[in-house]
Amino acid sequence: MRRVFIEEISKYEGQEILIRGWVMGRRSKGKIHFLTLRDGTGFLQATVFKGELPDEEFEQADHLPQEAALEVSGQVKADSRAPGGYELLVRSLKVVSLPRKEYPITPKEHGVDFLMDHRHLYLRHRRPWAVLRIRDELERAIHDFFGERGFVRMDAPILTPNAVEGTTDLFEVDLFDGEKAYLSQSGQLYAEAGAMAFGKVYTFGPTFRAERSKTRRHLLEFWMIEPEVAFMTHEENMQLQEELVAYLVGRVLEEKKRELEILERDTTVLQTTAQGNYPRIHYTQAVEMVNKIAQERPELELAPMQWGDDFGAPHEAALTGQFDRPIFVEKYPAAVKAFYMEPDPEDPRLVLNADLLAPEGVGEIIGGSQRIHDPELLLQKIREHGLPEEVFDWYMDLRLFGTVPHSGFGIGLERTVRWICGIEHIREAIPFPRMYTRMRP
Repeated sequence: MRRVFIEEISKYEGQEILIRGWVMGRRSKGKIHFLTLRDGTGFLQATVFKGELPDEEFEQADHLPQEAALEVSGQVKADSRAPGGYELLVRSLKVVSLPRKEYPITPKEHGVDFLMDHRHLYLRHRRPWAVLRIRDELERAIHDFFGERGFVRMDAPILTPNAVEGTTDLFEVDLFDGEKAYLSQSGQLYAEAGAMAFGKVYTFGPTFRAERSKTRRHLLEFWMIEPEVAFMTHEENMQLQEELVAYLVGRVLEEKKRELEILERDTTVLQTTAQGNYPRIHYTQAVEMVNKIAQERPELELAPMQWGDDFGAPHEAALTGQFDRPIFVEKYPAAVKAFYMEPDPEDPRLVLNADLLAPEGVGEIIGGSQRIHDPELLLQKIREHGLPEEVFDWYMDLRLFGTVPHSGFGIGLERTVRWICGIEHIREAIPFPRMYTRMRP
């Protein structure tokens, strides 16, 4: 008999098949038992009628505990009331294994800490299952997007000799003979080297920030995608970001309808996002908009901004609340941004950068800029930021041999997953979150 995965069961209506999976729940109505099964690809109702299989197996079906592993065979039948629109009329049932102790995650309500303590088991349940399948789709879509556009994937090192955006949130690692290294904050500097070799590259890997933060937006360990393109301008950089986000959201809407339904995600904003056409707002205009919102809506308790301030999460939420899709805020003051950003030729107080802010209170998911390509200016910025010149000698070489204007950005995978899934906390967007307050399981 053919073994079939639940996600493809619609192809086998009326046929006899074999399912291998686990029991999520069961209920009985006298001579009928209903089992909810999962096999990693989906969820299925298996209906067991008395007389349709041996009495011993029928009786056993009424006592199966949660997470019992089974082999079940039977006929596939369309049923609009069943999960996924199909059920299995069971003809035989074989127990592969039974839990050795009581399964800790029951259908009752559990607290967040309890579920995080049991994250290794909670991954089996509908909500995390849906979130992480969407994450998987996004990862493959990212590779497809850049691959179709001729980008070369280049893996950046995780151990680095220097910071990228400041030294206050680095994880220090002891090497040999007293030498120090740091867990990478970003693959950007190495991607810049790649862009000068291959024209257009992207890195995709884990990054680390030693921030003592307990917010819904922060993890100690997260994944970043960082494209870098030679000869690309600030405007072209924003266009590439818009095309990427529209592509990713469209891909999830097309391929992960079932998962979005499980999460009860309202896809209205996602639909408009997939159409592109994201507004571009100058930093100065954005500050004015935030202050106007603070004045008109005192219930938000929004702190007013001064020109030169960076945006906090409440400011980003208030700003994006005025739009039905992501927005770019561009040309920030140089004082609040990283050393490598190209100054705005029209106003040297500003840099040619942009943050892409997602709506629905999520805020920044992408940060990008045109990079400084003039070696004298870059050296000046390194010194102004008090960075050790000796560890940036190779980075300076990129400007000494064939320097050209170039641009890039970083998009946080977990923040993007959080927004697309409509989940409250970023810890749900990664299989095993590493946070200031959590390092296990």
